[in-house]
Amino acid sequence: MPGKFFLIFFLSLTVICQSFRAENVHPYHVGSVEINYNSKSKTFEVAGRFFLDDLENGLSKKYGGSFHFNDEKYKERLNEALQKYCLEYFRLKTDNRFLKISYIGYEEDQESVNVFLESEPVANPKKIETAVSFLYNLFDDQINIVHIIIDGQRKSEKLSYPNRYLYKQF
Repeated sequence: MPGKFFLIFFLSLTVICQSFRAENVHPYHVGSVEINYNSKSKTFEVAGRFFLDDLENGLSKKYGGSFHFNDEKYKERLNEALQKYCLEYFRLKTDNRFLKISYIGYEEDQESVNVFLESEPVANPKKIETAVSFLYNLFDDQINIVHIIIDGQRKSEKLSYPNRYLYKQF
């Protein structure tokens, strides 16, 4: 099952990369994006997970200045930048119609940041198209593993820079 492969792959990379954290360096640039359709709210709930230092550097390169997760004084600036960044580097289309995406917020820990988005309501999506290019502005070896889940059916794919487009039929 491809979804399990990507999950194991991402978890393995996380463990490997944590061993390099002492030097504040990791050898791979990888993130994951889960696009989960909530049949009750009829919205797509999107969760992106990225290495904390990569996202800080991506925001700094895009908007200038410093960005620091795990520091309360940067929270407002981070929310403003992440809202703009996510709307530029993530698009979602279903049944030939672009969906409005709203930035919900973020959560961080010592190593990673989870970014949360939500789409406007849409009934019974069958054809999903997405453009995912998080951190492509920073790394030309960035990999984003994308999972799309509708009614418990998961379809996953690895997007490597510069490929950003994913099409799935449900």
